[in-house]
Amino acid sequence: MKRRHLVALTTAAMLTAAGLTSCSADSDAADGPAKITILEYQQSRADVLEKLIPDFEKAMEAKGKEITVELNSDILPDGDVNTKLTQQLHAGTAPDVIDTGGSNITGWAAAGYLLELDDYLKDWDGWDTFYDVSRDRARQSDGHYYSIPHEASLQHLFVRADVLDDLGIDTSQPETWDDLIDRLNAVKAQTDKAPIVIPAGTAWGDGTFTEGFLPIVAGTGSPLYNSDDGTWTVESKGLTATFELYDELVKQQLLPVKDLLNPNPWEPTKYEAFPAGTMPVAAQGTWGWRYDWGPDGSAPIDDVQDKVITWDYPALVDGTKPYSVSGGGYNYAVNAESEHADAAVEFIKWLSSDEALAKQLAVVGAASPREGISDIEPYASEPTLLDAESKLTNAIAPPTGEGSDQVSQAVQHATAQILTGDANGKQAAKEFANEVREFLDPSFIAE
Repeated sequence: MKRRHLVALTTAAMLTAAGLTSCSADSDAADGPAKITILEYQQSRADVLEKLIPDFEKAMEAKGKEITVELNSDILPDGDVNTKLTQQLHAGTAPDVIDTGGSNITGWAAAGYLLELDDYLKDWDGWDTFYDVSRDRARQSDGHYYSIPHEASLQHLFVRADVLDDLGIDTSQPETWDDLIDRLNAVKAQTDKAPIVIPAGTAWGDGTFTEGFLPIVAGTGSPLYNSDDGTWTVESKGLTATFELYDELVKQQLLPVKDLLNPNPWEPTKYEAFPAGTMPVAAQGTWGWRYDWGPDGSAPIDDVQDKVITWDYPALVDGTKPYSVSGGGYNYAVNAESEHADAAVEFIKWLSSDEALAKQLAVVGAASPREGISDIEPYASEPTLLDAESKLTNAIAPPTGEGSDQVSQAVQHATAQILTGDANGKQAAKEFANEVREFLDPSFIAE
């Protein structure tokens, strides 16, 4: 597919990007000592890497390779670190190894900032152990790989089963959204509070798209992104049905509209109401077991694994059935301008293997993206993560690619209009389509 870029580069930037891939061609040519750097901006990830790096250096020494790793811990919010890394990549000052989410990989790979890994992966027997869904998510629209996924997640509806039991409400898997809405109304009738949170509006940022909207529309059977030709479908039965679902939840006062319109909407919902049991259903990913409600999370729930269960997303349109959503996870990538690209790739392969991977998964609360880890401690003692991994091969993996930032913004704006009452579901679907057409080149829009 002919590569298309969303933002025109200046001549200087084009020269920079053109030089990026050539810099690594002679990297490690002398096969001498190599010092590489990695940035981690979440404390838990930095802590586990600090313990793993000496083991990696010893493993390389045993192979006759002198590789040292410098860990830069810069604890920052997601948005801030993404901006920082983008600036560093453009300036040629980024670390050798980058640990980030898949959406960033897409943009940085398209800009030429990341090292293509195809030849490295082809010669690595570990790559064959990765689940198809993990490899598929890592493959970019040009057919190449620029990262190794070291996590996987499942997105579900997390449910306070203890609360529903106390209210006398069924905790079994709802087959359809009509079934679930009936139960939500039963909760509201007894509590007079909004019983479910699904990210929506602009305050939640990209989470509105990736954690709220995308998991719902992905199960409707309607197309959204076609990775074969890199185009987005902006009008479909599934898109309209998803916006209409938001509209129905708002009109029946089942979504916490006031909280969703305020800054940091996750705080009064996921960090206060769900832990308190006053909002018993929350759209969430596997990471919630650790980062949100685990013992060291933002809002711990005592005995969380005894009180919380997960539901698949119910069917929304005729002909569909309940499903889990593969939410991806973090990926290791290599700066295309790295002077020690071979050493950097050696590092990310080692981090994505066996005991090193098992330790990271247990710390960050993610499922394994590959086979062969389930019997390795401490991951082996994480039943919720093992359960998520077992569902990974049958989960729906929503495809996304270049243009996802613009599509995400359009979803945020359209769902915000539903929250404020300025649009119903059909109107929001129309506004979404119009905005995507306005901000994406026509070559990105499916006919």
